[in-house]
Amino acid sequence: MSACGITMVLDKGLGVRELEDLLEVAGNYFHFLKLGFGTTGLYREEVLRRKISLAHSFGIKVYPGGTFLEIALAQGEKIEHLLERFLNLGFSTVEISEGTVSWENRMRERLIKFARREGFTVLTEVGKKNPLYPFDPAEIARQIAADLEAGAHWVIIEGRERGRQVGIYDAQGRIKERTFRSLLEKVEDPGRLIWEAPLPSQQLALIRRLGLEVNLGNVPPGEVLSLAALRRGLRSDTFFLLERLGARPTRLARAKLG
Repeated sequence: MSACGITMVLDKGLGVRELEDLLEVAGNYFHFLKLGFGTTGLYREEVLRRKISLAHSFGIKVYPGGTFLEIALAQGEKIEHLLERFLNLGFSTVEISEGTVSWENRMRERLIKFARREGFTVLTEVGKKNPLYPFDPAEIARQIAADLEAGAHWVIIEGRERGRQVGIYDAQGRIKERTFRSLLEKVEDPGRLIWEAPLPSQQLALIRRLGLEVNLGNVPPGEVLSLAALRRGLRSDTFFLLERLGARPTRLARAKLG
């Protein structure tokens, strides 16, 4: 993990030149690029390969959104064939989730272990996308522990692209404090979590609660530099927070993520 925490960017359909511009401007300030939803299956193969190669050239790990894998497996694809196809395209990271479908008993564990054996960096995601499903901190914490035990590198807390009425967020996108605190109390290593936080207000709220090194995901491409400034005290919202920690914002601004 970098000194300023992991940042995962949600790509809902950036063109190659748009991605190149993003990487040239902000490539030092994020670590993962998620091709959102099932968009992976909509690109022309040549374009998809170019995007993957371009991201990797900047040291960014790029991967298909978990929904793509969920749908493919639900429609009868074999995990062996799917991961082989991912490797052939250039992916080295995969997300395993149950946001839309639910796997049979221990299927999730088998998917994680198989992907690890194939050499993938494995992210998992916990929580359902449908707001009608309850977000039970005890059950979520149990799943986090099981995923890490099975070999996941990081676990993502579901927040969707809008950050409202899902996971730890209420209908206005505010953190549900009781739910949030209950989950934190039950998780052994919060540093292995990536909190989906698409709204700037959520990013700030999580930084204030968990510190500058909190891992944040589903960050819109246009918010990467803004978040980097927030993490480094180069915005008024966190300038005094860094001063209390004895950090110097100008020095942090010069630090490269890695």
